[in-house]
Amino acid sequence: MSNRFKPKYNIKKGDEVVIIAGDDKDLKKPRKVLSVIIDKGRVVVEGVNIITKHTKPSAQNTKGGIVKIEAPIHISNVMLWDAKTGGPSKIKRSKVDGKLVRIAKKSGEVIK
Repeated sequence: MSNRFKPKYNIKKGDEVVIIAGDDKDLKKPRKVLSVIIDKGRVVVEGVNIITKHTKPSAQNTKGGIVKIEAPIHISNVMLWDAKTGGPSKIKRSKVDGKLVRIAKKSGEVIK
């Protein structure tokens, strides 16, 4: 993906999201976003898409062995959690006091 037209996503690191598609689909349980990979359009969510990785012993990890880590999932499979309504919500952007903020469409509340 070129750097000229970098996509803008409504999901940021630290947000609460729900998984709306895939094996870990759960519309009632909010989970935390650990990182957003903007160029690939993927997010790493806590406790979702767990993979087992075989690691060799190194200076940081002297034992090595099998490690379970979260793998990235596509950003279209997650939706922002609206705490006020207690469910997933779409997001709109608007200017408030000259600042661009994210607002949940269901409740109309500003997302920090």
